[in-house]
Amino acid sequence: MADRPYTLLSCGMSIDGYLDSASPGRLQLSNTADFDRVDAERAACDAILVGAATIRNDNPRLLVRSPQRRADRVARGCPPSPIKVTVTHRGQLDARAEFFASGDVEKLVYCASGSVADARERLGDAATVVDGGDPVILREVSEDLHERGVRRLMVEGGGTVHTQMLTAGLADELQLVVAPLFVGDSRARRFVGDGLFPWTADRRATLAEVRQIDDVALLRYALSARFRLR
Repeated sequence: MADRPYTLLSCGMSIDGYLDSASPGRLQLSNTADFDRVDAERAACDAILVGAATIRNDNPRLLVRSPQRRADRVARGCPPSPIKVTVTHRGQLDARAEFFASGDVEKLVYCASGSVADARERLGDAATVVDGGDPVILREVSEDLHERGVRRLMVEGGGTVHTQMLTAGLADELQLVVAPLFVGDSRARRFVGDGLFPWTADRRATLAEVRQIDDVALLRYALSARFRLR
């Protein structure tokens, strides 16, 4: 089996397991102190991966915010922010989205084989479109990223990508932030969907750390033997 990056899943959710509300506008689950913690995690990674739905729904920039952290990365010979990565089946992405428009960093789009030509025409020079198979196979995406020099990968959602990463056994660590609120609306997006997960009542995940960050709780789970507590 080919090598893959050390893979960290990062997620904020409500007490009842939702990533957002079903209402227009983004629900803020985290707080200032935790945003800074996430920024430090980004700065320590070589690439950040999100699903295409996250780009469409949340329009994230996925850049390191702290000037000092950006400067430290440059001093190490790295770009100011990690490589941006997304996966998509249809390739229906807008080149004007912040994912593509913000930051002078490499952007990679892993697209289903049948949509590669359309995605390249749609995105132009905004990103490098890579044939990810049909359907896109995340293990092969992970292995290709390792070949491109990515040694630490941060996955920031959404629920479909989290589900696929976890059920495929591609995650080494889960950082789960629980916000002190309920969404209570089944129309909203959840942390994960249905699937056959490696961790069950008979094989429980290892809780490696619990930390209070102002009004949210950070739960860190070790999901593989490669887990490192920093």
